[in-house]
Amino acid sequence: MPKLSDVITALEEVYPPQWAESWDAVGLVCGDPQAEVSRVLFAVDPVQAVVDEAVEWGADLVVTHHPLYLRGTTSVAATTFKGRVVHTLISSGIALHVAHTNADHADPGVSDALAEAVGVRVTGPLVPDPTDPLGRRGTGRIGLLEPPLPLSAFAAQVAQGLPATAAGVRVSGDPNRLISRVAVCGGSGDSLFAEVRAAGVDAYLTADLRHHPASEAAEAAPVALVDAAHWATEWPWLTLAERALRAAADMRGWAVETKVSHRVTDPWTAHAPMSFTA
Repeated sequence: MPKLSDVITALEEVYPPQWAESWDAVGLVCGDPQAEVSRVLFAVDPVQAVVDEAVEWGADLVVTHHPLYLRGTTSVAATTFKGRVVHTLISSGIALHVAHTNADHADPGVSDALAEAVGVRVTGPLVPDPTDPLGRRGTGRIGLLEPPLPLSAFAAQVAQGLPATAAGVRVSGDPNRLISRVAVCGGSGDSLFAEVRAAGVDAYLTADLRHHPASEAAEAAPVALVDAAHWATEWPWLTLAERALRAAADMRGWAVETKVSHRVTDPWTAHAPMSFTA
């Protein structure tokens, strides 16, 4: 049975912390490096529901995409929800490790998993990492939809390929426009509109699109926008990360069980259709 330090080393071989953005908080959040690990749970968010699942399953390690503390804190008291997460983890002997923007930039990474889930064949990064001599790492991905589909059909394919959320999938553009070349970015992606336009794609799939950036992007260039829930666009990466750890465990002869959490931790819980027309 491996030690926590061994498992973290294996994860960081796939998602090196130096690939993370300077503002990010990745790596081991809590846990004894000398503790043994037999069960690892993968999830998007380090929230109480996920930690409770880890306790119920008997996990020794939780690997999440999102950090628990993205900014500094002066207290982990259980009077706050994040402090309660820390107390539950430590009292249950469960470690927490984060792979965030280092997993976004990896090859394959979060956007590769998103592209695969919605039927897009990746051809390269949207924003290449200049330190990668192979030109495969970076932010977002560009790919091909084969065969091309009308925007309405592509949006339906996205909705079918991603886990269901209350918000569903929003679309901007002519529903009959044929979509062939697609840019994708797991998580919040409205800071990349300039790169999307420069890539000459037909559609851009991402999450958290705000009104003004989306409106300006729609006016600036004929690129269709497909906006899914942040949690849903990053959830496919969990299977990719689980697969990477399983491969490392098999190579090293570790007896480690892994599991992907299917608990929906998207913060939006309901959707009310609107009947009013202006």
